[in-house]
Amino acid sequence: MSNEIISYLEMCRREGVSLQRGMNFGIGGTHSVILMSVRRNAPYEDRIEADGTILIYEGHVEPRTPHVKEPKATDQPRLTSQGRLTQNGQFEAAASYKAGKRLPERVRVYEKIQSGIWSYNGMFHLVDAWTERTGRRSVFKFRFEAVEGEEDLTTPVALRPERRRIIPAVVKLEVWKRDGGKCVICGAADELHFDHDLPFSLGGTSITAANVQLLCARHNLSKGAKIL
Repeated sequence: MSNEIISYLEMCRREGVSLQRGMNFGIGGTHSVILMSVRRNAPYEDRIEADGTILIYEGHVEPRTPHVKEPKATDQPRLTSQGRLTQNGQFEAAASYKAGKRLPERVRVYEKIQSGIWSYNGMFHLVDAWTERTGRRSVFKFRFEAVEGEEDLTTPVALRPERRRIIPAVVKLEVWKRDGGKCVICGAADELHFDHDLPFSLGGTSITAANVQLLCARHNLSKGAKIL
């Protein structure tokens, strides 16, 4: 469920791999995973656009090697020194579905809010990739569209999915501090979610902490049932 608060170890257990890289293409052959952050000290320049429905994600550097002394000062690579596609190259190739070669790549996105606190931002589609100059180097940029549903990876990929809006990180952090990291109803400190007090479908907003609260899984589900 999107907007779920999750630990790093829980993320790894869910995905069945050690998420030591920010970009993880083709996990289990069903989807990919990226780790993002828009914090002030984040190592890459990720950003949210289009009222929270689009993620622009910056590609990653390869580890330091004898031939590359300063990875963050050189062009982000498409190929390894052995001629294989890097994570950048694999995600770029997957974006070629726009030319009719394949369906959109499904991507789960996890966002680091602060040290030890992660949020699952839900399912996205990879819809575009390009390179651009930043200072003296070339970096990859990827465009992901937040989509509704598709958490069941056995369902077909939607070609025209319903868009979804994510809660900005600054709002999540404000809510986390305001609510003390606990469910506002019962005080539970685990299985928490960022919940819209007034659902977006009923006119609620994601861009202000006044309409977002922390709920445990039990109260989040019970609230949803009442709305339905």
